[in-house]
Amino acid sequence: MLTLKNDFLTVKINPLGAELTSVQDNESHLEYMWQADKTYWGRHAPILFPIVGRLQDNQYRLDGKTYHMTQHGFARDRNFTVVEQAEDHVVLRLTADDRTKELFPSDFSLTVQYTLVAHQLSFAATVDNPADTPLTFSLGAHPGFNVPLGDPTADFTDYQVTVSPKQVYQRVPLVGPYSDTQHSVPMDLTKPMALDHDLFDHDAKVLTLNNHETTLMLSSHVNDHGVALTLAAPYVGIWSPYPKQAPFVCFEPWWGLADDVQATGDLETKVAIHHLAAHESFQAAYQITYF
Repeated sequence: MLTLKNDFLTVKINPLGAELTSVQDNESHLEYMWQADKTYWGRHAPILFPIVGRLQDNQYRLDGKTYHMTQHGFARDRNFTVVEQAEDHVVLRLTADDRTKELFPSDFSLTVQYTLVAHQLSFAATVDNPADTPLTFSLGAHPGFNVPLGDPTADFTDYQVTVSPKQVYQRVPLVGPYSDTQHSVPMDLTKPMALDHDLFDHDAKVLTLNNHETTLMLSSHVNDHGVALTLAAPYVGIWSPYPKQAPFVCFEPWWGLADDVQATGDLETKVAIHHLAAHESFQAAYQITYF
């Protein structure tokens, strides 16, 4: 494990998947991050690359050839190389190799940086295309937060999610694991959304953000602890597994979507896909404040 630490927080990151695994308050030892109990969900905060969500039949076509890839891609299960490490930040990198090319034929470099300042942890990712041909990909994050936070007598339903700006958002419905982008529905978030497990009976709530800066805050009336995630991305997912009564919720910045219900299987025409020109770079970021 890699450790970042300051006067307020201690952060742990696993080079396997470059996954954020722990954020603890130094004084109270409160753990903010979900601790990967496999009874509910065996991950903490995986990085999603080179796809977000699920492909139809777990396969896609690129340049006339069919490839197999499971949900959210392979980066979360690969060891990243530590490029740079200090007390307040760490840089990790994953590059294409023979194993990745069995699933995804393109050359790429995915560099991730975590930076800790006061009560805030920043995440920045850069996708570089070293090839002379375009790179087609999606990128996402999936951090999970304990609910309740700091009060074992509290309940999941004692918490709420506030989305700012407070407005009516367009939500992308999921049909099974697939996106139904042709039938987006309004979701009124002018007021906080009270957490309830039944909210997730049709999987994640996927909001369209159109790259506008947005903050999702998890808070409760029972104590002063919570988290606030700020991002500027096309989409964000809010998720907790259903019908399991799981004691966590995820805020998921997405630069991509699961296959559409009408997907053709061609990666180049996949919904919300990114096309990165030869020798160009793509940046994505979000910040989490812990209180």
